[in-house]
Amino acid sequence: MTAIGIIGLGKMGRGMALTLKGAGFAVTGYDALAAMRTALAAEGIAIADGIGGVIAAADIVILSLPTAGIVADVVEGAGGILAQARPGVVIVDTSTSHPETSRRLAALLKARGMGFVDAPVSGGPKGAASGTMTMVIGADDADLARVMPVLDRMSAKRVHVGGVGAGNVAKIVNNLLCAAHLLTAAEALRIADAAGVDAERLLEGLNAGSGRSGVTLVNVPNWILNGAFDSGFTMQLMRKDVRLAAQLIGELGLSLPMAADTARIWADSAASIADTDDFNRIVELQLGSMAKP
Repeated sequence: MTAIGIIGLGKMGRGMALTLKGAGFAVTGYDALAAMRTALAAEGIAIADGIGGVIAAADIVILSLPTAGIVADVVEGAGGILAQARPGVVIVDTSTSHPETSRRLAALLKARGMGFVDAPVSGGPKGAASGTMTMVIGADDADLARVMPVLDRMSAKRVHVGGVGAGNVAKIVNNLLCAAHLLTAAEALRIADAAGVDAERLLEGLNAGSGRSGVTLVNVPNWILNGAFDSGFTMQLMRKDVRLAAQLIGELGLSLPMAADTARIWADSAASIADTDDFNRIVELQLGSMAKP
């Protein structure tokens, strides 16, 4: 059985580690925070004493990290993956990262005989823990074939978008759309409220027609109208992803007014919605106290 390493044992990394352990893989984990290491050790995950220990123990190493900068530091920083390089190991980055960061790191790893796959995920901690995440994947065919038996056990849906970096492009675009759809869905609910139409009835009508989206189908009923706001994904993470989208759009030299407005609204929301709040609370800019407490 393939040996798996996981670097980053937060909510997503923890779920992936336990899912793969439950599927029979030998899993070794590491996190920069001692509390994370202790928690996963208590759940039966073997814990390495550093990045080098993960590389030494694993055939495939999964990264679950919050930013592209941290991914780069884990790969090329002092004591990072490149410093501990072991030919034949494939790195699978499930973080939402920048496509050029992925391409640059993939080239560095390839020069050391290692593979790289960018496979950012959707589905949140619940999806990670149940193996039902969705992955959009950037990889060459040989590396993807090597890691696919592992990805099969981690996720319910996998789409190979193209070469390294393509998975990041797809995830950035996906999250930009989600960010925009939350804003437009909030405005739709505001219209319904002002017009005296029940929000749940409106939602039923929207989801039967062409105006539906993942936000109206999932976010609004599960986390917004019921006041739960407990999706497991924070404002801080979505703001980071929207900034990644704005950065990519700028690098491509595109002028996209809807995307620009979305980026501005999400950035400005930091004045009234905390980083630690659930990302669905962006609707409160329009809905105020409409959502049930």
